[in-house]
Amino acid sequence: MIDHLLLLPRLRIQNANVISSPMTWGFPAMSAFVGVQQVLERNLPDDIKLVFNEIGVVCHHIEPQVTEGGFIKAFHLTRNPVDKSGSTAAIVEEGRAHLEVSLLIGVESEGGDLGSAERRRDIAQALYEQVQGMRIAGGSVMPSLDTQKRHRPELVSFSAIEVDRKKQWQRLKRRLLPGFALVLRDDLLAEHTATLKKHDETATALDAWLDLSRLNHECHVEQVKGNNDDKEKEVVRWNVRRPYPGWLVPIPVGYGAISELYAPGDVTNARDPKVPFQFVESLYSIGEWVSPHRFQTPEDLMWFVENDLDRGIYRLQNDYAKR
Repeated sequence: MIDHLLLLPRLRIQNANVISSPMTWGFPAMSAFVGVQQVLERNLPDDIKLVFNEIGVVCHHIEPQVTEGGFIKAFHLTRNPVDKSGSTAAIVEEGRAHLEVSLLIGVESEGGDLGSAERRRDIAQALYEQVQGMRIAGGSVMPSLDTQKRHRPELVSFSAIEVDRKKQWQRLKRRLLPGFALVLRDDLLAEHTATLKKHDETATALDAWLDLSRLNHECHVEQVKGNNDDKEKEVVRWNVRRPYPGWLVPIPVGYGAISELYAPGDVTNARDPKVPFQFVESLYSIGEWVSPHRFQTPEDLMWFVENDLDRGIYRLQNDYAKR
């Protein structure tokens, strides 16, 4: 259960990376925001003794930098300067978007100095100013346009009394509207995989993932009576098949090892030769965009790290489907 929750509201991010994996795009991977949480914790001032455990993200606005019109979209790409030889540098496709998000971070107090409202307000403001100088998902945090100071950072200490705790969460949820938060739906992926296997034993989780990731149009032929006579005629109708309600999207959730764990320095040209190295591939699942007013507890929209080092699994977890 979360005892303290830090709210960093309405962060404007310019040119965030929206190519979240080799197979998905549209919104930064949640691992990018977990990275923000870790960097923010590592750079805490000496007088702030906090531990960051999980993070939630509410998206209020997104503006992908793509061409408009038609069924096919293309990213807006930059023409980079010439290389050392003077020839034209190759174009590396980069997907970008402008975002407005609110970050919620579950924290624990090591020093026990969150008892006073003034102290919590000072800590929230200090961390809000610190995140203004960071990069989030590869994008730059822009100055706030909120000249009226309506969206202030806040560090909430939840009451031990359940009734009061619910009131605090209800008040905080109103600050997150309008917007949508991404949650994990591993349960729908597993359920749909089992459904496909009933009709085709060779169906896999990949088939279910692809089926949930697209709009499936199905053709139905119906017998309809004419307006002027009673003769029946065939009418073709197209329907969109949706196995589950909700705004479902394919998402990356971490990485799986495809090699052994090498000792530091064993792999040439590794980014950091002082740490162990392992080759990995992306892990995928299904996510759902949910309005914050539907969350019963703050834990519903929180993401946290859940690794299985013995199996080489490095992934993020969210418990929304288990509640």
